[in-house]
Amino acid sequence: MQLDLSGRHALVCGASQGIGRASAIELAGLGANVTLLARSADKLSSIAASLPRTHAGQQHDWRNVDMLDTANLQTAASELAATQPVHILINNTGGPPGGAVYAATPAAFEMAFRQHVLAGQTLLQALLPGMRASGYGRIVNVISTSVKEPIAGLGVSNTVRAAVAGWAKTLSAELAADGITVNNVLPGYTRTQRLDGLLAAQAAASGRSEDEVAQSMLATVPARRFGEVSEIAAVIAFLCTPAAAYVNGVSIAVDGGRTRALS
Repeated sequence: MQLDLSGRHALVCGASQGIGRASAIELAGLGANVTLLARSADKLSSIAASLPRTHAGQQHDWRNVDMLDTANLQTAASELAATQPVHILINNTGGPPGGAVYAATPAAFEMAFRQHVLAGQTLLQALLPGMRASGYGRIVNVISTSVKEPIAGLGVSNTVRAAVAGWAKTLSAELAADGITVNNVLPGYTRTQRLDGLLAAQAAASGRSEDEVAQSMLATVPARRFGEVSEIAAVIAFLCTPAAAYVNGVSIAVDGGRTRALS
C-alpha cells in the first residue's frame, strides 16, 4: 500500500491542539513537510519543533492566523504557496457554540459561515494552482456527523457543517480530473476540548453531573467509548496518501458506529 508522503507539503489548520495537532503528527510520520496554522504562535512553534522527521530534508513550519480573519488568511496562504506549493489541505477549525437554531442570531450564522465556508474557499483558491501544477491534491475537511444526522442543541453547527459538505461534494467533481480529491471526515464524540465544553454546557443546562452527561452520550455509541484524536487523524492521513487516490467526494464517519444513517 502506497502511504509515503515524502516530498508532499501539507497545511494543517487548527493545528495547535486536538484533531489538528494529531493530524499533523500523522502526516509528518508519513514523510510530509507540514505547515501548522492556528492562532497561537507559542504552541505552534513548539509543536512544529516536535513533529516527526522521517527522512533527510523534511521540514516543518507554522503560521499563526485566525480563520475568521479572511484577509490575513488569504495573504498567509498565498505567501506560503509561493514559497512551497501545498499538496494537502486539512480544513479543521473550532465548532460554533451550542444552542437551539431558532434562538441563534444572524451574527452567529455569519461568523460560523466565515470561519468554515469562507475560510475553506479562501485557502482553496490560494493553494489550488500548486495542486494542479503538481497533478496531486488532497483536501480533507474535518466536519461532523451532523451532516448525516443533525445533533440536538447544535443548531448553527448543523447548518454550517452541512454547507461545508455541499461545498466539498461540488468541488470533488470539479477537481477530480486534476488528480485532486476532496473528502470529509466526520468525527463522533472524541476526546477534545470541544467535547469537554459540550459536557460542561449540557451538565449546567440539565442539572446533571458531567459524568452523567458523558454516560448518556456513550449509551448511543456502540463502541461504548469516546474516540481518541489519533484515531480520527489516522483516517485523515490515509485520505491524503496515494493509496486513497480513488476515494473522492465522500463523508466518512469515524464515530464508533454511532451514526445510524446508511449514507
